[in-house]
Amino acid sequence: MANLTEADVLRALSTVKDPDLGRDLVTLGMIENLAVQGDVVSFTVVLTTPACPLKGKIESDCRRAVLAVPGVREAQIKMDARVVAGRGGKGKQGLPTVKNVIAVGSGKGGVGKTTVAVNLAIALAESGAKVGILDADITGPNVPIMIGARGEPHASGNRIDPLVSYGVKVISIAFFVPDGTPVIWRGPMVGGAIQQFLNDVEWGELDYLIVDLPPGTGDASISLAQLVPLSGVVIVSTPQDVALLDATKSLAMFQKLETPILGLVENMSYFICPNCNERHEIFGHGGAEHAAQRLDLPFLGRIPITISIRQGGDQGVPVLRADPESPEAEAFRVVASAVAQRVSVLSLGPSGKRPTWVPLPMAGGH
Repeated sequence: MANLTEADVLRALSTVKDPDLGRDLVTLGMIENLAVQGDVVSFTVVLTTPACPLKGKIESDCRRAVLAVPGVREAQIKMDARVVAGRGGKGKQGLPTVKNVIAVGSGKGGVGKTTVAVNLAIALAESGAKVGILDADITGPNVPIMIGARGEPHASGNRIDPLVSYGVKVISIAFFVPDGTPVIWRGPMVGGAIQQFLNDVEWGELDYLIVDLPPGTGDASISLAQLVPLSGVVIVSTPQDVALLDATKSLAMFQKLETPILGLVENMSYFICPNCNERHEIFGHGGAEHAAQRLDLPFLGRIPITISIRQGGDQGVPVLRADPESPEAEAFRVVASAVAQRVSVLSLGPSGKRPTWVPLPMAGGH
């Protein structure tokens, strides 16, 4: 029998595909540190995000393929991740140390957008990614309260050092104004503040910068899309028709700004009674998922409405830290994994080209 070679192993691994990206691991450059020592094969699989929900399947598929090669007795596989950088927009200045800027928006207020943004950031950080969150809701900044970030950022020369909470770098206008003081600014000042937070904050190396936008289709969203190339936007909605109608308007705005849509999240999807354990769909159920299907967009997941999520936001201890084994914490992890994978797909999808976005039809009913 001929000696086992690295080419034999790579040939076997070329049959293993990333289920989301639709291409094999060898073509995608995910196989590194391949070594063959007698009948033992070792290599590293470098995923496009540490939040990959299919990590276990990819590892088992690799092991099965390699062990099927004649002469292989053992496969030693190390799983690693290196976040892929999103694609930049034409004529826009990127953030050189930030791989992906992800906006979280909504068509209207009161749908839990900031709650989703904060827990999304923490879930990504827990997976091993380097994460920051920028509070772009200048007139209603709630990120510091919800993520438990207190204090005042320090300046290093002309740069601002963000605060860090739960492993996430945080910046917000709330750090620079006295408690209870309203921020009464016109559009140009809002855009200027966002530009300063993007360019003058010492973000360092980040895999993901989450930007919590104000609700609606106002100046902050437009400024962000024009100032920095976005890897995409997550739209948060509750299930009822009025929220979905406004969410669709927000989607249409971002598509006009040539911003990729990562998908929809249905927040406050249902309530489980702690006494009787019955499920109650207070705001209806499935509206965001149906809207995503109708608009041919990804549905990223549903988040329940629970006392623990509300308490976590009020107390600055998000549910992912307050009750990490709870179903609601797992729901946020599912959303985070879906967002991370969607970013990878848009950057390294089968076509290798930036998607062409067409205007969405405006929703008249559901």
